[in-house]
Amino acid sequence: MRQFAGTTGRIFKGLGLVLGGKAGAGLISLVYLIIAARALGPRDYGILVLVHGYVTAVCGIVEFPAWQAVVRYGAEASAEDAPHRLARLLRFGTTVELAGGVAAIIATMALAPFVGPRLGWPPETVAFAIPYSFAVLGSVRSAPAGYLQLIDRFDLIGLHNMVQPVVRLMGASLALLMGWGLKGFLAAWLTAALTEFAVLWAMGLWCAHRRLGPILLNPERGSASVDNPGIWRFLVASNADVTLSELAGRIAPLIVGWVMGPAMAGLFAVAQRATVIIAQPAQILGNTAYTELARMVAAGEGGAPLRRTLCRVIGIALAAAAPVTIIAALFPTPIVTLLAGSAFKAAGGVMVVLIAARMIAVIGPPCSSALSAMGYPALSMSANLFASLVFLPVLPWLLQNAGLMGAGVQAVGQALLASLLLAGLVWRRSLAQ
Repeated sequence: MRQFAGTTGRIFKGLGLVLGGKAGAGLISLVYLIIAARALGPRDYGILVLVHGYVTAVCGIVEFPAWQAVVRYGAEASAEDAPHRLARLLRFGTTVELAGGVAAIIATMALAPFVGPRLGWPPETVAFAIPYSFAVLGSVRSAPAGYLQLIDRFDLIGLHNMVQPVVRLMGASLALLMGWGLKGFLAAWLTAALTEFAVLWAMGLWCAHRRLGPILLNPERGSASVDNPGIWRFLVASNADVTLSELAGRIAPLIVGWVMGPAMAGLFAVAQRATVIIAQPAQILGNTAYTELARMVAAGEGGAPLRRTLCRVIGIALAAAAPVTIIAALFPTPIVTLLAGSAFKAAGGVMVVLIAARMIAVIGPPCSSALSAMGYPALSMSANLFASLVFLPVLPWLLQNAGLMGAGVQAVGQALLASLLLAGLVWRRSLAQ
């Protein structure tokens, strides 16, 4: 029992270190949200959200993050004390991820002139969206993040979480003081994305060079795909899973903007932003749990010990999310007004429903991590794909018939279905371990 408690303790220790940075980042993000929403109003704030959301959505579909492969196969290399194998894996993951990032930038630039007008962007915003496509790089950083998880440097990941909001706050303050309007805020968001890309890669390279030394640049001849049989299949399945699990959250604001216009997208974005207090810890919990669960499976403890650890992790996460949901249900309008001003108070009702959906979805990331740790990322992908295929296509109809609340209904339905499927798959597969 002490072993299970120890594993759970390490998971939450990692979560605590990362959340230390996220807590500070969350407070700062509230400040720049207040500045941007009040300076721009619902329509221009909606355009800002739609431009960044478009870039994030295309990036999420095209990019090829490597962190899960780095953690899973890197844990094996570390257990074998095989630094050359680890160095080849890191070089492989870096190449794959950066190539995916270049492809994402090209796709984002190419599609912007066609998608932008349908989302209500003015011509000058469509033109700026092309250079803004380099904001894709803000998401192309999972390989160094995976390595930092592997070596338990969650403190650096937590520190890195402060980079984007600090730069956004500085940029938003400058845009407000100089009266630069929407273009100034877009420039601030782009600068923040490029900075967080550069800082995390610098952290990862620094730590890898300190631990591996010259081996990092000149490992023994070999191939990561030979060292790690099945790595390409694992990468494809795990990336499809990440893409599909996050697809609804990225696509929903764009569908709202497409159907209802930038102003309603601005209201939805403020409501969705309030859910970050649950969503970010849940995703971080899944990522930190993955490292420990992968170690458990590698040690032959993928059955009952894994289920007990997973149940404990999910139970604590749900208990932590419950008070946030209750407070949001009791004070929706004051919360939204505090965040964005009275022009956004209509977002209060849908905010409550979105937070409830996020609480249900807390179950998902740890279950997806457990499936990936057991070697079944395709099952997690299938569950998320099925839930998305059921609920995303009906979102336009829900918006037309229920207004903005339709987005909340869609979020709750998808969270319920995905969570039930993922929990059932983990239970079934772990019984066979």
